[in-house]
Amino acid sequence: MLKRLGPSLLACSFVILLCSSLAPAVSARTEPKALLKAIEEAFVDVAGKVTPAVVNVSAKKQSKPREEGQARPEERFREFFGEEFFERFFRRRAPREMPRGMGSGVIVDRRGYILTNNHVVEDADQIEVSLSDHRKFNATVVGRDPKTDLAVLKVDATGSLPVAELGDSSQLRIGQWAIAIGNPFGLDRTVTVGIISATGRARMGVATYENFIQTDASINPGNSGGPLLNLDGEVIGINTAIVAMGQGIGFAIPINTAKEIMRQLIDQGRVVRGWLGIVIQDLDGDLAQGFGVPPRSGILVADVIKEGPADAAGLKPGDIIVEFGGRPVREVPELQQKVAAVPPGQASELTVLRDKRRELVTVRVGEMPSEEARVTTPSGQRLGLEVQPNTPELARRFNLTTTGGVVVTDVEIQSPGEQAGIRVGDAILEINRVKVNDVQSFQQLLSTVKPSDPVLIYLQREGRSQYLVMRSEAPKP
Repeated sequence: MLKRLGPSLLACSFVILLCSSLAPAVSARTEPKALLKAIEEAFVDVAGKVTPAVVNVSAKKQSKPREEGQARPEERFREFFGEEFFERFFRRRAPREMPRGMGSGVIVDRRGYILTNNHVVEDADQIEVSLSDHRKFNATVVGRDPKTDLAVLKVDATGSLPVAELGDSSQLRIGQWAIAIGNPFGLDRTVTVGIISATGRARMGVATYENFIQTDASINPGNSGGPLLNLDGEVIGINTAIVAMGQGIGFAIPINTAKEIMRQLIDQGRVVRGWLGIVIQDLDGDLAQGFGVPPRSGILVADVIKEGPADAAGLKPGDIIVEFGGRPVREVPELQQKVAAVPPGQASELTVLRDKRRELVTVRVGEMPSEEARVTTPSGQRLGLEVQPNTPELARRFNLTTTGGVVVTDVEIQSPGEQAGIRVGDAILEINRVKVNDVQSFQQLLSTVKPSDPVLIYLQREGRSQYLVMRSEAPKP
């Protein structure tokens, strides 16, 4: 039976727990109050050191100007209500600016470079950043990478800028302190404290390439793009997402990932990734049994893109990739990240199981083709759907309680999608009982469906989930 801890015992337990990370600074004989003061000073030092480098990011999109001769919506009230009423309640106003996003960012270079999230600044016409010393600057987008939800901004400042020091996320330990600074709900420079709850989190449905740090340091809307810090005040991650229905479950992009993305965006304005040209899926449950292999023993090649690198190397549908570059691979996100990190043109070795026999295949990795955020139905199908990655903004717009899956942005008339009852604003979460993480996995799952086969769709519409069955069509001549 559990009992409540008394105040003294609780305080001592708390002190013992917290002192482990501050052992070099305090001795075992130090009084509890002194220990707590040392912990307090550590947090205060980090806040004082890094807060000046944290910025408030306001991204706005100008409302579209009305075409010449196009009547304003309120004009139809003029005749009905009369001129006086109309002029009183429907005066002409200048086009107003519609907020695109409110978030955070962190200055990481004295030249004015700022790291933030892609979803904070995506499609913005004007971006303004505010510093803690009340200076404000218009920022330009150096580059965006939707696949990791990162963006790099730049401001031109006449005076010096405070800069945050970047750490090494490969050295993180579960249980170590984590400090978040950002602007949740517009509350400037809010500091929250927690621990590193986990590392290497994937399949969260936030981005294509996920390797998140999980933390229980309080993160809320507006924290996006702000830094996650260690006790030395070094940036170890860029805060990006939360579990909406949970408490103390937030995610940050590891700073080592952000450093490489930032380098490429600054140097060449885009991110170059390796590409094999295959459609892959996890090998688990009945699927593994069907191939006669243990679950999670490799990654199944569902399809090979014609004239792609894998096709040239002789990979075939049904091959099971068990090693890449001499290292075992077990899950789709793991292989995706390993391949993406290979420079295009470099040869890599794959070990595959083909008819239960191990074979070594050498593939010359290609460059991943550029991909727009919006994608039409894969070739070989005609579902009549256009989708794009789900974002907090789309979730709000369509009254969704999830930011996972992909959001339907267009449904073609008389298409299989329309006939199945799919609507614009639906969030497709699963296809044939397999989770849809992003646009890429949406494509992969549909590419394995044969013409006229039933497709089981699990979706959310205005906060309510349901299943629909859709039948694909062969492309029309």
